[in-house]
Amino acid sequence: MGVNFVLILTEEQNLISKDSKVRKTGLEFFKRCIDAAYEIAGGECVIGGVNYAAAGFLTGKARTEDEWEWGVENFKAAARYAQDKGIVLAVEAINRFETYFLNTAADAVQFCRDVGEPNVKVHLDTYHMIREEKSFYDAIVNTGGYLGYFHVCENDRGTPGSGLVRWDDVYRALKDIHYDGWVVIESFVPDIEELARVCAIWRKLAPSADSLASEGLKNLKEIEKRIFS
Repeated sequence: MGVNFVLILTEEQNLISKDSKVRKTGLEFFKRCIDAAYEIAGGECVIGGVNYAAAGFLTGKARTEDEWEWGVENFKAAARYAQDKGIVLAVEAINRFETYFLNTAADAVQFCRDVGEPNVKVHLDTYHMIREEKSFYDAIVNTGGYLGYFHVCENDRGTPGSGLVRWDDVYRALKDIHYDGWVVIESFVPDIEELARVCAIWRKLAPSADSLASEGLKNLKEIEKRIFS
């Protein structure tokens, strides 16, 4: 067993806000979260998620150069703060309906390169990839050594292996880049109301959270065994 974390920023903590006070508030909040993660896990963990901008916030336009520079500057500061604690910060590329800042694996890789800190990695999620990538395999392979965290989720957020995600392509790519990090099931049932609201879970996608996890793990283990053998 291990512990990892997902950090979601609000508009009041937005690291790419035009308001320098909001950016400062966001960085201070990020550092407190790094402290909490270290206290819980003792380092050697990952903080993934939409940890670079306000989740769900859209301007109606593409990202600007200023926003990119603000994001890089603040993330660099957070990464340096996390380094001594042995914590990896992984930026999640998510779909265009939830952010305009990092939508593809290529976006996330470029962001990591510009931040330039060794503990900054890419967080990929198959739920978002099926909406934004042309190929699961190419996106993962092109991310390569920058891949630091991976969410396995079906296209409808149901049980992995029961929907449209091309799992053979996913696991073939993970094998080809020699990925040995976390592969985490991130799927949901509506029982936790606040989480269901945030993730727009309006119907029952599995009989229970336990069955979703156990059946998803069984499906993925079968795929992994077939591809890696």
